[in-house]
Amino acid sequence: MIRSTRSLVAALGLSLCGLAGATPTFVNGLLISGSQLDQSGGSSANNGRFGAFSDIYYDPIRKDWWGLSDRGPGGGTIGYDTRVSRFAIDVNPNTGSIANFRILETVLFGEAGQRFNGLAPAPSSSLGRAHDPEGMVVNPQTGTLLVSDEYGPALREFGRNGELLRSFITPANLVPRNATGVPNFASDTGNTAGKRTNRGFEGLAISPDGKFAFAMLQSAMLDEGAGNGTMVRIVKFDVASGQAVAQYAYEMKRSGQGQGISALVAINDHEFFVLERNNRGVGVGADLATADKEVYRIDLNGATDVSSIKLVSGSVYTKVKKVGPVLDLDANTLAGLGNKSPEKWEGLAIGPKLNDGSYLLLAGTDSDYSVTQNGSGTQFDVWFDFTAADPYAASIQCPLDSINGCVKTRDGSVAQWNASLQLLPSVLHAYKISAADLGDYVAPVPEPGSVALVLGALLALGLARRRQQQGG
Repeated sequence: MIRSTRSLVAALGLSLCGLAGATPTFVNGLLISGSQLDQSGGSSANNGRFGAFSDIYYDPIRKDWWGLSDRGPGGGTIGYDTRVSRFAIDVNPNTGSIANFRILETVLFGEAGQRFNGLAPAPSSSLGRAHDPEGMVVNPQTGTLLVSDEYGPALREFGRNGELLRSFITPANLVPRNATGVPNFASDTGNTAGKRTNRGFEGLAISPDGKFAFAMLQSAMLDEGAGNGTMVRIVKFDVASGQAVAQYAYEMKRSGQGQGISALVAINDHEFFVLERNNRGVGVGADLATADKEVYRIDLNGATDVSSIKLVSGSVYTKVKKVGPVLDLDANTLAGLGNKSPEKWEGLAIGPKLNDGSYLLLAGTDSDYSVTQNGSGTQFDVWFDFTAADPYAASIQCPLDSINGCVKTRDGSVAQWNASLQLLPSVLHAYKISAADLGDYVAPVPEPGSVALVLGALLALGLARRRQQQGG
């Protein structure tokens, strides 16, 4: 007899918990060197340097961690094969502490022998294979990768080898366009409506049963306040059809300071964590002061479908419920980063269940590959001395992949590289959250047939390892 979904959840060691407010506690953190290479085979900043985490996803069915890289260090002006990396960390099952980060595999996105590329769309009216990936999840039913993009905004499905399987249909009201409806995906020039440039689908989540995907814009659309707006759209997609079935309105705490959404994480089919942040903190070009990075809990139940409603003053609708902040990412810092808060907290994921029934919550930063560029497109590595009271006063910029011909970041005067300097690292923070505080959490669950396949594969792997041990 086929067991119920709830029985399957119990059989896989997953849990359904009572509703409560989340209060994660910091456990520890890791710094990942800015010179860390991925597994693509490249060795330069523009082809191989690990720049994640634009998003993080934990697949509890396969026990896989994924870290998503964005459009590359060229800011859309230099070619970069977009990619995602599968990584591993050691997790202490009692404390939730993390250690020993390593990259296992890097998957390049492509279609029919052509790579998806971080270059801005050209012509600007056609998206093509231009790709700025910012959110990713694994479909629990198929194991395929859903990846959201800022340029479109777009949502695509890829095989585990990175090959494009299909593109979802972007709602027409989100497409960046001018007054006559002509799209411009490359910049805001001439556009009067739709998403703002570099502010497309930043967050992505999937329901535990894999039936719905939820993509979230980074901030308000051009015709809904733009840089002064605080209302952000969440789009609900039916995964089977690839069509949007609803849109919801989320209100940010404020506008200004680059305030925006960086991650969306499913707690169940209607509750989510939202990572909201400004653009202050330690980064390749940010203002260090007043970093503000917070995680909120939201509930879509009772919110109005605003697919046909403009999010402007005078419109009548019910926003999504928002509680928090439930986590302040600036509250705990690492000595190796000079106890300064990173600018770009962009990845957030609910990880494995720990021995006491609590869960690991993992947050990560996008290091921007520790690269900046000037107006003519020349790139520079950005180096920091995190032992200095002011990392920016000690920061220098050197020609890409070189330590000669350097200048001070702050004033452009001649500078010498020295061994106390380091490229901006990526950061991982581990938090522990109790099952009660997490609330009605439902982990991704495959269909019964998929469960049998997963369990069969795990059994086969175990038998193979046993034979190897016996043979050794």
